[in-house]
Amino acid sequence: MAEQAKYLDLPLEEVIGDRFGRYSKYIIQDRALPDARDGLKPVQRRILYAMHQERNTHDKAFRKSAKTVGTVIGNYHPHGDTSVYDALVRLSQTWKVRQELVEMHGNNGSIDGDPPAAMRYTEARLSGIASELLRDIEKDTVDFIPNFDDTDYEPVVLPAKFPNLLVNGSTGISSGYATDIPPHNLAEVIDAVIKRIEKPNSTVDDLMDVLPGPDFPTGGIIQGADGIKKAYESGRGKIVVRGLAEIEPLRGGKEQIVITELPYEVNKANMVKKMDELRIERKVEGISEVRDETDRTGLRVVIELKKDADSQGVLNYLYKNTDLQVSYNFNMVAIANKTPKIMNLTQLLDAYINHQREVVERQTKYDLKKAKERAHILEGLMYAISILDDVIATIRSSENKKNAKERLKEQYQFSEEQAEAIVMLQLYRLTNTDITDLEKEADELKKKISELTAILEDEKKLFQVIKKDLKTVKKNYKTERRTKIESEIEDIKINLEVMVPSEEVVVSITKEGYIKRTSIRSYAASNMEDLQMKDNDQIIHVLEINTTDTLLLFTNKGHYLYIPVHELPDIKWKDMGQHIANIIPIDREESIIKAIPIRDFNEQQYILTVSKNGMIKKSDLAAHKVQRYSKPITAMKLKGDDELVNVHLTNGHQDLFLASNTGYGLWYHESELKSVGVKTAGVKSMTLKDGEYVVNGEVFDDLQLPSLFVITQRGACKRMSISEFEMSSRAKRGLIMLRELKRNPHRITGFYLVNDDTHITIETEKGETKEVRPLEFRESDRYSNGSFVLDTDQHGPVVYTQIKPEYEKVFEDDHEE
Repeated sequence: MAEQAKYLDLPLEEVIGDRFGRYSKYIIQDRALPDARDGLKPVQRRILYAMHQERNTHDKAFRKSAKTVGTVIGNYHPHGDTSVYDALVRLSQTWKVRQELVEMHGNNGSIDGDPPAAMRYTEARLSGIASELLRDIEKDTVDFIPNFDDTDYEPVVLPAKFPNLLVNGSTGISSGYATDIPPHNLAEVIDAVIKRIEKPNSTVDDLMDVLPGPDFPTGGIIQGADGIKKAYESGRGKIVVRGLAEIEPLRGGKEQIVITELPYEVNKANMVKKMDELRIERKVEGISEVRDETDRTGLRVVIELKKDADSQGVLNYLYKNTDLQVSYNFNMVAIANKTPKIMNLTQLLDAYINHQREVVERQTKYDLKKAKERAHILEGLMYAISILDDVIATIRSSENKKNAKERLKEQYQFSEEQAEAIVMLQLYRLTNTDITDLEKEADELKKKISELTAILEDEKKLFQVIKKDLKTVKKNYKTERRTKIESEIEDIKINLEVMVPSEEVVVSITKEGYIKRTSIRSYAASNMEDLQMKDNDQIIHVLEINTTDTLLLFTNKGHYLYIPVHELPDIKWKDMGQHIANIIPIDREESIIKAIPIRDFNEQQYILTVSKNGMIKKSDLAAHKVQRYSKPITAMKLKGDDELVNVHLTNGHQDLFLASNTGYGLWYHESELKSVGVKTAGVKSMTLKDGEYVVNGEVFDDLQLPSLFVITQRGACKRMSISEFEMSSRAKRGLIMLRELKRNPHRITGFYLVNDDTHITIETEKGETKEVRPLEFRESDRYSNGSFVLDTDQHGPVVYTQIKPEYEKVFEDDHEE
């Protein structure tokens, strides 16, 4: 039985739950979160107390940091020396804390994230203001508990004669809780405490009159007064913090951006590196050089701009894409009554005020006790001097000190303390002057005792003492506010021209999905035919557009790909482009059927999609603009095996003509379609019977009267005038365009609206191609089957037709205007 008792059979959940619970409690209460009263975490409190005990204060010489760390570990904090030294260093970093609590000689790190020198090299001492946190700690103002090995005592909390939690802020992560309290201006926080004392029911609005918001040690600009107010009311809120940047003129018409203040906790070296990467990768245009000119006189980062660069645009881009602007999230969690709590501003101030009330009360009681003890002794001394000769005679005739005390107590009714003071009295104190000194001291003590008693009896007087102490600290240590507060968060708008050099380029897209952009120079130095392509691939678009434009590429699967032109790969005209799947992943069976270039999404235009199974849809162009475009976006919801056959950009006043494979053509006006959402399926375009499908849908201006051109699978071509048809309405069957044959009827494989310059490529099943010019065919009526242009018995039926692309300058207006 005794053997078995060694082992406990417990469920794992119970053991883990219990151990993790204990661990969490320790992390939350004794490591990561600050106390709401003095704003310190245990390791910081122990460092300050150890330095205070060692008299390592601001009025004495500096002392090696290693000695302090050793004392802290040996006496109070049995953890790693690195963690203690890191905590000590942070208390001295002027870019991390608003009022440094430790002064340090030597390298204590930098805003670039450099590590501090080892603790054997650096020296430290308490700062002046840190002494205010510890002032009167020996007057029984706070509770003490035994240290880890019961050889000494350490304070549970410091007296904290200023509201350190708000002044220096705090940041920490424990299990289940994290805290982020920003630093504030000492004078403003003290004013807020005093206001709260004088008006206990003051609101956040009242307090924000004197405490408008955080004051970061690194300066900068806070935007979003609403965020500050929300944080002060609830303990949580978000503000935007940006560095201080000025645009300065240089010689030769150039400008430069000079940054002299950074957002709080931003690593300067990383920020400068990121800015230089943006310059190298040409993510932003106009930066010629990024320099860090910081020296001992102050922080200075210079971004030199090229001539005629849009300096405000570049600055806006830097705000948006680097740490020159960051968001700061308040999460004001602190330990109050041994419990982590999310606290608003009034709760934090009240926690501090209640702490001060207790501290001052205990300090007053201590002072009163000491004053009464001293008054009692003075009373004895003065009485002893008045009967001096008798007292001396009594002492002289005594055997020893103990006997002398006993006789004094017996003969003259002195108390133990008075008798001790009398026998220890030095002879020179018996001069005539000394009795007057004693009387003077007794009077002063009397006055002091009545003052101290009054403080304890009257809460108003107690608060007067607290306010007086706070005002003294404010007077001695106040500094000007460094951070500017702006009420509104600026909506940063970035012109595309800042990010992208405006340049006319040639974009080519092939049937197989190879795409690229080419400089006009490279295109002009080559022939159109020089473009390298795979066998049987064909160009479907050659567009001259600007790098600041956007391409919408529509696929047969009903998706569209949103591609800013400047993000296309820049490749010489003669070389093969990059496959679209390398830019935006698409399915293997998915192919591009149409590219539509867009300059301005806000124009009143529509995207019209036509599907094979007889659906059609019109959507606002503006709805196609997206912020995230790393994957295909739905352009039209397709059912079953349906596919897109064509897409058009329309102005809302155009005519549509659809052709089915069995030779029916339907003509109606675009106004028959209502504009619907992008991800919908659309409406019926024309009535189809089983086995029928839409070959193509074309659009034209109602003032135009285009020629219609059809190609059949049997290799016949036919041109008709649109006047052969009558305008109808949506979802009708349409009019016949071919003569119906009983045997081997003609079926349409290609249908186009054509003009004088149109050339059409026809491809057969066996890979034979032929180019035809529609205008060389005379116009026929609706009831003929046209003229044969190739022998399908020999080359196979026609399987693919395409208008041969012309070099197209898309936007005639000059982009620079």
